Amino acid sequence: MPIRAPKIIIIGAGVAGISAAVTFKKAGFDDFVILEKGADVGGVWFWNRYPGLTCDVPSQLYQFGFAPKPDWTRVWATGSEIQRYHAEVVDRFGLREHLRLDSEVTDAVFDGRSWNVTVADGTELTADFVIAATGVLHHPFTPDLPGLDSFEGSVVHTARWDDSLVTAGKRIAVIGSGSTGVQVVSALQPDAAKLTQFTRTPQWVLWAPMGLAQSSLVAKVLASSSALHDRVYSVSLWASGILADVALRPTWRRRTLQRFARLSLRAQVRDKNLRQALTPDYQPLCKRQVISGTYYQAIQADNAELVTDEITDITPTGIRTADGREHDIDLIVFATGFHPHNYMRPMNLRGRDGLHIDEAWAKGPRAYRMTAIPGFPNLFTVLGPNSPTGSISLQYSAELTARYITRWLHRFATGELDTVEVTEAATSRFNDAVAQAMGPTVWNTGCNSWYFTDQNTIDLWPFDRKTMTTMLTEPDDRDFLINATAHSGAAVEPTTV
Repeated sequence: MPIRAPKIIIIGAGVAGISAAVTFKKAGFDDFVILEKGADVGGVWFWNRYPGLTCDVPSQLYQFGFAPKPDWTRVWATGSEIQRYHAEVVDRFGLREHLRLDSEVTDAVFDGRSWNVTVADGTELTADFVIAATGVLHHPFTPDLPGLDSFEGSVVHTARWDDSLVTAGKRIAVIGSGSTGVQVVSALQPDAAKLTQFTRTPQWVLWAPMGLAQSSLVAKVLASSSALHDRVYSVSLWASGILADVALRPTWRRRTLQRFARLSLRAQVRDKNLRQALTPDYQPLCKRQVISGTYYQAIQADNAELVTDEITDITPTGIRTADGREHDIDLIVFATGFHPHNYMRPMNLRGRDGLHIDEAWAKGPRAYRMTAIPGFPNLFTVLGPNSPTGSISLQYSAELTARYITRWLHRFATGELDTVEVTEAATSRFNDAVAQAMGPTVWNTGCNSWYFTDQNTIDLWPFDRKTMTTMLTEPDDRDFLINATAHSGAAVEPTTV
């Protein structure tokens, strides 16, 4: 029987934070606040608004299991439609009353029993549990290019797009060749006076009709039958298991998809010199896979150019490359990604005995089964270290993790525990298993990607969905330090490994 309600702070209102909030509320835990640094919900889908933004996961898979959306307008949804969906979910489940926008967390400190959290405006909050749902891609990376401050034109990062920018008729430089670079090149090229893409390393680009509309008839049929829509969602999850097989094991499926990547380039780019410049020197799928139905056509247009020479400096009117050429530019677009391994940082996060997260992660981000960190009692991460999966729905991962955390909340509510902390031994065993499982994955085939940490480990989930589900269904007390105070006032010894 519950004897107390846990006070909870959720940091972040993207996929992870919304999943946690809805899951907790459904379980009867509604004493929580969601702190979001942005001016609206949606996380990466709020911050990213650049032209051409499209999700590379099919719409019928990219949704919460508890909030089905049959009426997507496209097979691959645009960023704006996804952001609106997140806002609708927040309203549908009554999360607005728990939400504090423009509330960036600067400090979260554990005092031995509870968490003290400080927001940038000076507001101080106390909670029994902190849920770090800060996600991965939210700190933009901009290369330190000599002379950038002297540039007289406009400069923008795709993750901080300025909606007032005029791009039509401009000489545009796009720096970057990942998914974002490919999408923004495709979107800006038609109306640009000249578009020049500067790349260090080309990417394999799988062809797919990303602009394909979902017919209104399909939306009506799926909306009329929740059972049918659930079936479509289940089949989509099953299909993602095929992608897991492609990523995790060197099977015929991987070889087939890699052949398709090579064919996508060969069939669409006839110019041999350009095709050579666009051909990576690593296996397809090694990096985050880029998908587009328009990029190769865009980069071959008369007003487009691919530049592979290194950028040496930025001049007041353009970009100079190692061959000595200066490219006249009006607008520089950085499609250079993020600092992907920051997670909760740069907040001042301190756990037991003042342990700082930078000290705990001196050898790189690490957690137990994506969700618990040694030295940080009553703190859980949703989509934390190793959570970028490359093959498993983020929504599925986040909801599964949130249900796992809920089991600890129930035990706190019944007085079975006051604090819970994963052991170093359990975390080390999990990370050793991750390293071993990473061996045959496609991400470990010889490329340099953002998946790698500074310590040369791959920050991804190397197991299939079944293994994830098994690991995050029931907590194993042997892997935790559990501290409880009996009603009589006597201390109950912590469970240790």
